[in-house]
Amino acid sequence: MLKIRLQRVGRKHDPSFRIVLTDRRNATKSGKFLEVLGSYNARFGDPVIKSDRVKYWIGVGAEPSNTVHNLLISEKIIEGKKINVLPKKSPIIKEKTEEEKKEDDKGDTVVEAVSEDKSEEKKEEATLPEVAPAKEEIKDEVAEKKEEQSEEKTAETKEEKKEETPEEKSKEDSKGEKAE
Repeated sequence: MLKIRLQRVGRKHDPSFRIVLTDRRNATKSGKFLEVLGSYNARFGDPVIKSDRVKYWIGVGAEPSNTVHNLLISEKIIEGKKINVLPKKSPIIKEKTEEEKKEDDKGDTVVEAVSEDKSEEKKEEATLPEVAPAKEEIKDEVAEKKEEQSEEKTAETKEEKKEETPEEKSKEDSKGEKAE
């Protein structure tokens, strides 16, 4: 597929471009192109475009890049709307914790809409009184489970120490008898 795009030429800090017709698979800096269709000096903003050749290649099926498309529209070589070439920013989405997901699933929050004028609307979130005790109960249950687990671990370590103590005593006793 043929593409009409910009190829940078010129020095450092002096951006000027050729408008070239090339295969879309060719790299932009490779220097491989079929035809030079014009030039564009970005510092001075004066594009020189062969409009008849551009129209011919677009008619044949060549597709202009977004920036070249906007240049052609501003030079009134083709008609249409300009394309936004800036990167799209996506909003940062906070990840919800497990507790918040559970609350959303239950639907414990109520949204009330208060409007003074037709043009202004304010939304407020009101939580039900049952939500706060439920959160505290969950926190208490989690704390209790952690305490139980830590108590079990300490009990296990104490049992292991008790088991080792009689064995060590018997070993020491047998060593003492052999020494005498």
